[in-house]
Amino acid sequence: MEYNFSSRVKNLKPSAIREIFKYSADPSYIPLSAGNPAPNAFPAKAVGEISVALLKNAPVSVLQYSTTEGYTPLREYLKSYMKQKHGVGADTDGILITSGAQQVMDLLTKSFIDAGDVVLCEAPSFIGSLNTFRSFEAKLVGVPMDADGMNLEALNNALQTHENIKYFYTIPNFQNPSGITMSLQKRRAVYELCKKHGVLILEDNPYGDLRFTGEDIPCIKSLDTDGIVVYAGSFSKVIAPGIRVGYVIAPEEIIRKMVVCKQGEDVHTNIWAQSICHHFMTEYDYEAHLGALREIYKQKADVLLSAMREHFRPKGITWSSFEGGLFAWCTLPEGVVMMDFVQRALEQKVCVVPGTAFLTDESEPCSSFRVNFSTPTDEQLKDGIRILGSLV
Repeated sequence: MEYNFSSRVKNLKPSAIREIFKYSADPSYIPLSAGNPAPNAFPAKAVGEISVALLKNAPVSVLQYSTTEGYTPLREYLKSYMKQKHGVGADTDGILITSGAQQVMDLLTKSFIDAGDVVLCEAPSFIGSLNTFRSFEAKLVGVPMDADGMNLEALNNALQTHENIKYFYTIPNFQNPSGITMSLQKRRAVYELCKKHGVLILEDNPYGDLRFTGEDIPCIKSLDTDGIVVYAGSFSKVIAPGIRVGYVIAPEEIIRKMVVCKQGEDVHTNIWAQSICHHFMTEYDYEAHLGALREIYKQKADVLLSAMREHFRPKGITWSSFEGGLFAWCTLPEGVVMMDFVQRALEQKVCVVPGTAFLTDESEPCSSFRVNFSTPTDEQLKDGIRILGSLV
């Protein structure tokens, strides 16, 4: 039988990261391509203790259907926590618990995008979000980045040039894949530009708590006095990605529409997982846990940087500066074909992600690739970088 897929999905391609991840799952390969938290970053003991207590003392509360908006104690605590710690959330904002931050992208896009509407994105940007925007037939417009974030002239030109722009998607902290952090000056300028043109900002912040050097910078959402910023948060990188718990803080009117869309997708996010997050934040030392994560990733980043200085720098491979997160964005010297390099790396059993996977137009030229330093062991990091350097 010939299957007639919808126009929304028939041209979608599998995620390049997920395809390469198949190799990463093979223990004989060095997994520099994945974006998984470090194996020693999971609070497994605490999650086990909380789960036992929940199933012993209140099993029905985590096994029964619940409300689409999310587990009320978690929503109330998160709203207070984000306001106090990050200045995020106005009185006119609501909060919705989602099945990972990826669902925030899906629900917002479903709520706002008609076929042909424009989504402005950083170039490069996270492939998972790009594919979500593509699945709703959005027109993606990439805006290049500088060392301190979005190129403001290019963003201004894009805002003036394109019609039907529904929102601007940004990962301002330790951006995936580039590792770049947007400066406070640029965050303010981006906010004012989008406000001027009546364009929403979708602020995706999965890595913000993983800063291991430098000073924290206020979220764009903390600047929001006009109800134009939608903030996406996640527990994937700070508790565990397998529990699939994220959240969105946005004006109530937007939240209400996203709730209706979510009802048709999965009814509600896993209540057991939401309860785990709530109890972990309120009954354990959550801030100490975040501090331990930062120490883990600082040590991993130091191993990576040492190896790159030894094996990349002499061969002309450069990388963007990063102060946190999980990734390094590396650029090959002139004359080295990136896709050939990535293929040769696979033949040497080293997995990296080609830079084209993160572009709004994958046919554009690209000489960069992404390295993850959280998943591999220290020895794998050293060996993988040595092998990659030798390929040049």
